[in-house]
Amino acid sequence: NGAGKSTTMRIALGVLAADSGEVLLDGRPLDDDTRRRIGYMPEERGLYGKEKILDQLVFLAKLHGVDGKAAKKRGTELLETLGLGERLNDKLDDLSLGNQQRVQLAASLIHDPDVLILDEPTGGLDPLARSEMVDMLAQFMVEEGRTILFSTHITSDLERIADHLHIIGAGR
Repeated sequence: NGAGKSTTMRIALGVLAADSGEVLLDGRPLDDDTRRRIGYMPEERGLYGKEKILDQLVFLAKLHGVDGKAAKKRGTELLETLGLGERLNDKLDDLSLGNQQRVQLAASLIHDPDVLILDEPTGGLDPLARSEMVDMLAQFMVEEGRTILFSTHITSDLERIADHLHIIGAGR
């Protein structure tokens, strides 16, 4: 805790400015266009508890430039894939913590990003839900050939999914 993981992710996303150095994606500095290729799942829940989950996914997709009809289709498909197809009109607060985390994952995927940045995606989940989340992330990486950068304190999650490991301490 306090090593700088979340701060590093926020710098990569352009939410915070770096004191020095630069962040590159495919060898290019990040700008608004390249940031649209990134999906982000923050450690803290960023969705609205009283709103329907599909409505929120559509809204987020539109913010990334996806048209409404395509956003609704993609959101429905994601929720079905994540085992929430029957819950798409439920409010987020009506879901278990594990299912809320699945919705957070769907929100990070709604605009079909090339890269996912996930801050403690398994934090607070019970062992079964954590295992399912890691399996979903592995499927996303292997089947779709995408890059995931995620932080965790749980080394068993890393052993199941990671190709590369970087340890951050004191912001380095």
